[in-house]
Amino acid sequence: MITPADNSNTALAIDSKGLESLKQSARQNSPDSLKAAATQFEALFVNMIMKSMREATPQDGLFDNQQTKMYTSMLDQQLSQNMASRGIGLADVLIRQLSSTQMATAVTPDGADATKAVSDTSDLRAEILRNMAERNALAHQRSSEAHAMQARGGVNNTTTAASAVSKPAHVQAFQDKVAAHAEEASRTTGIPAKFMLGQAALESGWGKRVIRTADGGSSHNLFGIKAGANWKGKTVDAVTTEYVDGVAQKRVEKFRAYDSYADSFRDYAQLMRNNPRYEKVLANASDVKGFAQGLQRAGYATDPNYATKLTNIINRNLSA
Repeated sequence: MITPADNSNTALAIDSKGLESLKQSARQNSPDSLKAAATQFEALFVNMIMKSMREATPQDGLFDNQQTKMYTSMLDQQLSQNMASRGIGLADVLIRQLSSTQMATAVTPDGADATKAVSDTSDLRAEILRNMAERNALAHQRSSEAHAMQARGGVNNTTTAASAVSKPAHVQAFQDKVAAHAEEASRTTGIPAKFMLGQAALESGWGKRVIRTADGGSSHNLFGIKAGANWKGKTVDAVTTEYVDGVAQKRVEKFRAYDSYADSFRDYAQLMRNNPRYEKVLANASDVKGFAQGLQRAGYATDPNYATKLTNIINRNLSA
């Protein structure tokens, strides 16, 4: 961690002592603390860019797993730290902005008002520095915990350390809401709960695009299951995209509606168990790619990229 006392670009990005030093120096409201905090903010910004680039790159190769993802994340943090120590310009802009504000107020004609203005600006700058330090500490906290767990547990504890890295908020929220229902469905079908969570996430946009009823309520249909002639339950009409000969077309279709997400998972489990077209899906439910490709071959969806999308969602967000 880069601090006023250590500007070396070889300092570890997940060094907890460096984080504490940065927070202490921020309280001193010194030029050095301003530079250190601005540099750390720049490192955080660069790390966010690198993380977005990683997420946009396919990660389902032979050597892609939770362990490699954890070490790649740690490497990206260190690279971000090194790049920020050399500077991409963001830290310099922050320093000029905060420093120029203080200098401008210091030269006002009225001596008493100028003193008050400088004091207020100094307090503001100190608060900004503290906030930046706290933000950096929060951003690296979970990676530090994973690193510490890895050091305590040795190489055999890699999976546990990897699971300490937090998931995106929307992924965790969705998983917390329906994980119990997925576990119940898993016991009756043999399909791993995370596979069903991934499919529900793909069909519903992590629960944000669940089909709405006519009165604006939720259909609780997480799997996009349509209502055929044999369906005796509630239904809802919705616009959907279907692919005909590889060409996307908008259509209005009738979908099943449930009273709860638990009912949605139970109906999905029953569909998988009782419909002969999904026998091979259940037979290959132990493998992510086999499960996803089996669903596509069975005609669960017409999207030609359905299996790839489902595989990526499960591997990137639910494999821990």
